[in-house]
Amino acid sequence: MNSIRFGTDGWRAVIGEEFTAPNVRKVALAFARYLARSERPDAGVLVGYDNRFGSERFARAAAESLASASIPVCLARTACPTPALSLLVRQRRAAGGLMITASHNPARWNGVKFKASYGSSASPAIVAAIERELDLVCSEAAPTLPPREGLIQPLDVRTPYLDTLEKLVDWDRLRASGLRFLFDPMHGSAMGLLPELLGRNGVNCEEIRGWRDPLFGGRNPEPIEGPNVESARHAMRTGRFDAAFLADGDGDRVGAMDPGGRFINAHQCFAILLWHLAGTRDLPGDVAKTFSVTKLVDKIAEKFGRRLFETPIGFKYICELMLERDLLMGGEESGGIGFRFHLPERDASVSSLLLAEVMAWHGKRLGQFVAMLEKEFGAHRYARVDLELKPGQKEKAIELFRSDAVEAVFQRPIVAREDMDGIKVYPEGAGWVMVRASGTEPMLRVYAETASDETTRQIIEIAVRAVRAL
Repeated sequence: MNSIRFGTDGWRAVIGEEFTAPNVRKVALAFARYLARSERPDAGVLVGYDNRFGSERFARAAAESLASASIPVCLARTACPTPALSLLVRQRRAAGGLMITASHNPARWNGVKFKASYGSSASPAIVAAIERELDLVCSEAAPTLPPREGLIQPLDVRTPYLDTLEKLVDWDRLRASGLRFLFDPMHGSAMGLLPELLGRNGVNCEEIRGWRDPLFGGRNPEPIEGPNVESARHAMRTGRFDAAFLADGDGDRVGAMDPGGRFINAHQCFAILLWHLAGTRDLPGDVAKTFSVTKLVDKIAEKFGRRLFETPIGFKYICELMLERDLLMGGEESGGIGFRFHLPERDASVSSLLLAEVMAWHGKRLGQFVAMLEKEFGAHRYARVDLELKPGQKEKAIELFRSDAVEAVFQRPIVAREDMDGIKVYPEGAGWVMVRASGTEPMLRVYAETASDETTRQIIEIAVRAVRAL
């Protein structure tokens, strides 16, 4: 029986429990079977991995499984960010990519992300096809075959990635600005990249937590407000830097910080970049966002005459739109932002470079941009809480938010309700609040956005109490 289940972006599981070398081989073989039926398997597969425990060994196991199916494989020499692998898949016109990573998940997790030939997350249709092949692989109990000799070759991911990123921003403005940056890769596989790229172009950038630690210093490698970013906050309070950029464990999600330690969340980063690219640079294209992203993006898109598309949660849906439509950029609540002029893929390094360019272009700090946008479009204060619940509670929470009983919870009429992905309700005079079951972890996420920090905190607390009481 197949117990491997895919989430919003591939498969993730606890190392040593479901995430084992035999299971990784099965998943890789299912990917190989999909490629044999639907793609150009002779174009080969690129395999990369992050800094998690055993990732290089799991990557080797995946590469061997692919090679046993007679598919040529290029295996990364060192750990690399997910978007770097995606970029090479497209540049080398490979059949696909397979990345060993659990992204921002806790250290005990690892996973597999699939990358399609266009250089981004495999579409829902591709993932469904791989799942069907996986069911067959597990039911057939096929013997493990040895890899064919000569089909696994080493791959330098870092050099072509940096060379490509170097062409994306205005280095003259950045050098002239004299800005000083801090980069925190959170012990993840983006370590060293931004300081090298900025440094060789004459821009000051220092790095913290830039060494491999499979335990991630005891924190989740996710750039969100809270304990995860305290190392960057401590460094920013020294007054030595104008901004800090943070990347998650596999380098595709971004966070930022102002001097003094004020965190600039993913919604604010998205809004600043949209304002700059659609406004200052007047680049063409529309905008896409996932269901849990701030309404501030809607207002900026409207100001600059850009059509806004909303998708379910998961960058694969953004990617589909970027491939189908003329989109300037697309992003998600967790910090993943993609740009048409780069890849239909989220990339923390590119987002960081563009945020640095915004600062150099306008001579403002990130917090000043946030204040400027709030003055024009109103305050948008967002929060999210992740709840680990007892069996059955997630389902009861979803049902509660679907029902009219939720009005009694917030003691306000519900003026609107949306159910694109999870349930979002709009209590009268209090923005919106949403519940959604995680696609990769055993938890319920509670989101809210209102016009003040205090109201957002109150709305979140009311929702959490109601869910825990179920």
